[in-house]
Amino acid sequence: MAIEVSNKQILFRDYISGSPKETDMILTTTGTIKLEVPEGSNSVLLKNLYLSCDPYMRGRMTQSDSYVAAFTPGKPITGYAVSEVLDSGNPNFKKGDYVWGFAGWEQYSLIENPQSLTKINYTDVPLSYYTGILGMTGMTAYVGFNKLASPKKGESVYVSAASGAVGQVVGQFAKMMGCYVVGSAGSQDKVDLLKNKFGFDDAFNYKEEPDLTATLKRYFPKGIDIYFENVGGKMLDAVLPNMSVHGRIPVCGMISQYNLEHKDGVHNLVHLIMKRVRMEGFNVSDHYHLYPEFMEVMKQYFMDEKLVYVEDVVEGLESAPAALIGLFTGQNIGKQVVRISHD
Repeated sequence: MAIEVSNKQILFRDYISGSPKETDMILTTTGTIKLEVPEGSNSVLLKNLYLSCDPYMRGRMTQSDSYVAAFTPGKPITGYAVSEVLDSGNPNFKKGDYVWGFAGWEQYSLIENPQSLTKINYTDVPLSYYTGILGMTGMTAYVGFNKLASPKKGESVYVSAASGAVGQVVGQFAKMMGCYVVGSAGSQDKVDLLKNKFGFDDAFNYKEEPDLTATLKRYFPKGIDIYFENVGGKMLDAVLPNMSVHGRIPVCGMISQYNLEHKDGVHNLVHLIMKRVRMEGFNVSDHYHLYPEFMEVMKQYFMDEKLVYVEDVVEGLESAPAALIGLFTGQNIGKQVVRISHD
């Protein structure tokens, strides 16, 4: 007879407009779960260890055209997690395996369709890294910069939201490619981190710059060859006149716009034509076939000690709502992770 245990969860209250609040998510301790997969099923039972907080999750709080399905009111929040397999009816996973992929914001998750789970084989780094640099966000940086931006040695690269989960990795990829790299962030501490820890050539606090167009001209007098777009809005409008001829803009995110009911307009799009700039949005899920290649590259980087990675880890499932909200006010430094159980 399967053991049944309590299963603490974070439930989604209801669809929202404007900025999300902690009260849009509900902590409940009333749920239970059997610690065994149903007989004859293809399911995998997970004990969740780490949860990932990511900006795209804001889009799932509305009934909009987000590229990921909206959360269901009254049901657990879902997102990327690192988990331990407790039981499996799937031949690709066995008890004791570690995996990363989509799971609920809860202590235990029964995954009925485990195709989205990836088994973790490389364990010479903390398991939490698979919420970020070795998971979705690392893949996002790799695909957006190495594949879409087609970087060349000596080019000038600008990264917005540069101290975040994706930005910090993009900047280091660019430096290893031999590029000149400048990042922006929202505090002096983050600016110092970019220059002193991640090796950016320079960085600035965008909140202290009254004229972003002039600021970018100062840092890139000959133009920006690659802009890794994480912010949108006024920052994108300031970047466009500063792009080089045949510049590239991989569009990863637009975090400045996610909580706005009326989005900021972009007025300088004519520069895409004048300078023959290629601007391309992308979804990392279209590129997961590259994950084995990505992992081989990343393992070598870690073995050669070429990468630095910063996580902002909070403890306990009850801390997850505040951690997610903090992404939109710049509270985190580095990748935001919630540890709900020790591996």
